[in-house]
Amino acid sequence: MHQRATTRQPAVSGLFYPSDPTTLAAQIAAFLRRTPPVPRSDVPPKALIVPHAGYVYSGPIAAQAYRLLIPFSDRIRRVVLFGPAHRVPVLGLALPETSAFRTPLGDVPVDVAASAVALQHPDVERSERAHLLEHALEVQLPFLQQILDDFAIVPFVVGWVEPHKVAEVMTQLWGGPETLIVVSSDLSHYHPDAEARALDQRTLQRILAFDPTLEPDDACGSTAIDALLIAAKQHGLTPELIAYGTSADTEGPLDRVVGYASVAWFPAHGAATHLH
Repeated sequence: MHQRATTRQPAVSGLFYPSDPTTLAAQIAAFLRRTPPVPRSDVPPKALIVPHAGYVYSGPIAAQAYRLLIPFSDRIRRVVLFGPAHRVPVLGLALPETSAFRTPLGDVPVDVAASAVALQHPDVERSERAHLLEHALEVQLPFLQQILDDFAIVPFVVGWVEPHKVAEVMTQLWGGPETLIVVSSDLSHYHPDAEARALDQRTLQRILAFDPTLEPDDACGSTAIDALLIAAKQHGLTPELIAYGTSADTEGPLDRVVGYASVAWFPAHGAATHLH
């Protein structure tokens, strides 16, 4: 099946983030202003793990990861996105049939050449249905549009598939400093706040220790996180925990929270200068 010259329309504009472009841009700018200063570095992060809830809940945590891209806005030209399937059962990994994704900030092109490379993997297929209502990838795009100058995406919805297969796809598209990998995932879901924080700290310790055995109860994007841990170890990346919080820190109740974290992965030779 060929990639169609059509545009995937936003599914959660006005729900997870503002539908008005001026309001949306102002909200993201405010999140970024409230983050710590961007650390000095000559290399961009190679990969990020970022949350995907409504911006009022997880936007401040996501912004702390995305701020790391600001000095490299003209260098990162391809973003390879991996997010879990929330709406439609998926076997393997699903690329869209459309050639662009629309948000209130404009259209983001899908990287046709990189998609063709990924489709050579037996676990990758095209499925417009998998992408139609999925929010996990969509909510990342306005942050990227606000920061990066000119980029294309390779957006994967990750379903039932072994993590090492997803790691193979990551490695296919690894590229150089022009390519960023983004794994979209929240952490624990619907526990009391204190319990969620304890669970999430254990999960984050496992992520930082390259333990690729996370399950969906640990993080909804566990398959892609496990894959990133496999690929990051193979490529010698070093992780940094950037930010952590729960929905109770912003707008949510204390008795049923969702955990959010941002983790960045750097080439080992550059990691020590980033965040200390």
